[in-house]
Amino acid sequence: MATAYIGLGTNLGDREENLSRAISLIESTPGITVIRKSSVLETAPVEYLDQPDFLNQAIAIETEIPPDELLDALLAIEKSMGRKRDIPKGPRTIDLDILLYGRIIMSTERLRIPHPAITRREFVMVHLVELDPGLADPESARAYKDILAEQGKA
Repeated sequence: MATAYIGLGTNLGDREENLSRAISLIESTPGITVIRKSSVLETAPVEYLDQPDFLNQAIAIETEIPPDELLDALLAIEKSMGRKRDIPKGPRTIDLDILLYGRIIMSTERLRIPHPAITRREFVMVHLVELDPGLADPESARAYKDILAEQGKA
């Protein structure tokens, strides 16, 4: 079993319900147990700005599903919830990202772990520190709480 961290974001429809439904669908996936949930933060869009604000959350899971298969399961949940990929970084009913998966470092055409935007998105690091204050970046071994402090955000 590995501990993985999943980022959730939504800015269309009933955002609170979207987060709740996505977590329920993740929990109902065989081989996944949700062990912790972060608080929910509202954030402004990044990159593509002409869209509503997001609600973001992160969860910690225990899983026996390998990273590529976990990605497939998350993409299937996004699709089942009506996710459309019309505009890159555009509005979405749900966005599910694998942020971390154990101590794995990998980079393929489909999947990068750790997620490359973790240290560029303050709210992601805030969620990760909330879920596990000692959590560190697998590449640099730097604690996310220390990175936040260095950025003046802790």
